[in-house]
Amino acid sequence: MITSEKKASAIKSVQAHKSDTGGASAQVAILTERIKQLTEHLKLHKHDFMARRGLLQMVGQRRRLLRYIADKDSKVYLELIQKLGIRR
Repeated sequence: MITSEKKASAIKSVQAHKSDTGGASAQVAILTERIKQLTEHLKLHKHDFMARRGLLQMVGQRRRLLRYIADKDSKVYLELIQKLGIRR
């Protein structure tokens, strides 16, 4: 689980406006932080299959959100993946 400080900083880095805390971009940023943390966990605990399943679910959710953002505005999508360091 990510800390509330990491979550707040992830949201702040991609906010469209001051009160944007649940938009698609903010959700992608939160999922990216959780994916990074879980990836590090799985490097130590290779046989934690439930964590692996959760990781795959998060990656799928992030992919769907990114597809939604790309359909809405491709410029915002490109800026977001560049800012978060996500591969296309």
